[in-house]
Amino acid sequence: MIQGTLYIVSAPSGAGKSSLIQALLKTQPLYDTQVSVSHTTRPMRPGENHGEHYFFVTEEEFKSMIASGDFIEHACVFGNYYGTSGKVIKQILASGVDVFLDIDWQGAQQVRKKMPEARSIFILPPSKEELYRRLRGRGQDSEEVIAKRMSQAVSEMEHFNEYDYLLINDDFNTALADLQSIIRSEKLRLDRQTLRHGDLISKLLAD
Repeated sequence: MIQGTLYIVSAPSGAGKSSLIQALLKTQPLYDTQVSVSHTTRPMRPGENHGEHYFFVTEEEFKSMIASGDFIEHACVFGNYYGTSGKVIKQILASGVDVFLDIDWQGAQQVRKKMPEARSIFILPPSKEELYRRLRGRGQDSEEVIAKRMSQAVSEMEHFNEYDYLLINDDFNTALADLQSIIRSEKLRLDRQTLRHGDLISKLLAD
């Protein structure tokens, strides 16, 4: 079985990261690509399902998992814990399925230390003005919150050079095509192609 690839995807809020990942998944078969499902201690919201949107656990259970070293990354955000189970990720990868991990640069640093073979992608907006327009266009946040997100975006974007790939989400369809190209090129790596076409290669090189 050819091992799947773990993709770390990071971007400032408003850069279109989640939209690009969801659009990509619609072009990939479910048996080939999945998005990682995180564990969290926050309450389940209406319409959410355990194991689909998150694995909902108690704070006690979460802290026990931290102590056991179960997470390849975790963080506390606004009083709630979020984390990615290394066991779950490795089981999916072992089945040959690629996994997308939607996390920030801090989580990405944690994952790289434990799974250095992961590929990482950073997504940038075409300009600060466009990023502001997108955040404002959501109609979800006050100007104060938007200003805070813009400030955070600058500090987040400073870490772009820690990643393997860099996408500029100016035109959505172009950015999606670029993302698809990354996935395609990774599948064509020498080690993966050698495993996939071992019999053919042996026959071609036989005397």
